[in-house]
Amino acid sequence: MKTVIFAGGLGTRISEESHLRPKPMIEIAGKPILWHIMKIYQAHGFNEFIICLGYKGYMIKEYFINYFFHNSDITVDLSKNEVQVHQTNSEDFKVTLVDTGLHTMTAGRLQKVKEYLKDDESFMLTYGDGVSDINIKELVDYHKSHGKTCTVSTVQPAGKFGVLESEEGGFVKHFVEKPKGSGTWINGGFFVLNTNVFDYFEGKDMTPIMWEEDPMRSLVADGEMMSYQHRGFWKCMDILRDKRDLERMWDSGNPAWKIWKKFI
Repeated sequence: MKTVIFAGGLGTRISEESHLRPKPMIEIAGKPILWHIMKIYQAHGFNEFIICLGYKGYMIKEYFINYFFHNSDITVDLSKNEVQVHQTNSEDFKVTLVDTGLHTMTAGRLQKVKEYLKDDESFMLTYGDGVSDINIKELVDYHKSHGKTCTVSTVQPAGKFGVLESEEGGFVKHFVEKPKGSGTWINGGFFVLNTNVFDYFEGKDMTPIMWEEDPMRSLVADGEMMSYQHRGFWKCMDILRDKRDLERMWDSGNPAWKIWKKFI
């Protein structure tokens, strides 16, 4: 089963980094967050990816074209124009990189990769800026069990601010740093879709349309969307503070989304 990753947006909310590179190429612990996302899928046995490119997409292409050599020990013989590979730490990713347009919205990006999914009954979809310890295999099994067109993972994000309770007179009784939010479940960004989802795109130019708008609403209206509640770790790298939070988690030695250590 293939995984489609949206990686073409401008990333304006994290412009401190995205003015230099596409958002999915912003690094956590020396590796692009895109790599971390792909490792999550690989840990569950899924290693085929279709990446929807847009803003500075050439940088993502160059990263994967040169990935093997960047992750290998090599000897370069300039006199013979030869490269000898001694040892590699390369991944077994199979990556299809598709230019889907600079200003194309997410539904349009998905429409533009349809031809690379024509031989598949179902596929996965996610964004190029969110990590989680979600059990991808369990998510896929759940999708297959209900027979609907779409499964969306849902999560309860932590609140953005600490919450404290104080007594009369000002004494603080209780403090929780970034507690769970109000109990609302939101789109966690890890989808499983049957390829008949493209029936909702038929005869339409989806370029200006967000996947999260008309297509998802139509699926809900038709009773073709199910939710998979993920109660574990989830974090989206939306702003610079989020990147720094993820860096701190990695530096702690036990980042919650690094599930591949359990499998590989």
